[in-house]
Amino acid sequence: MKFINKLIRNEAGATAIEYGLIAALIAVAAITAMNGLGNQLKSTFNTTSSQMSVANASAA
Repeated sequence: MKFINKLIRNEAGATAIEYGLIAALIAVAAITAMNGLGNQLKSTFNTTSSQMSVANASAA
C-alpha cells in the first residue's frame, strides 16, 4: 500500500508525460505544415519547369 501511495504522490512522472504530449503535438503540427508546404513547392517547381521547357523550345 505504501508503494501505491508513493506513486500517487510522485509528480515527476506526470511532468515527463506532459513533456511527451507537448513534443507529440509539436511533431504533428510540424508534419502538417511541411506537408502543405511540400505540395506548394512541388506545384511551383512544376510550373517553373514547364515555363522553362516552353522558353527553351521557342529559342531553338
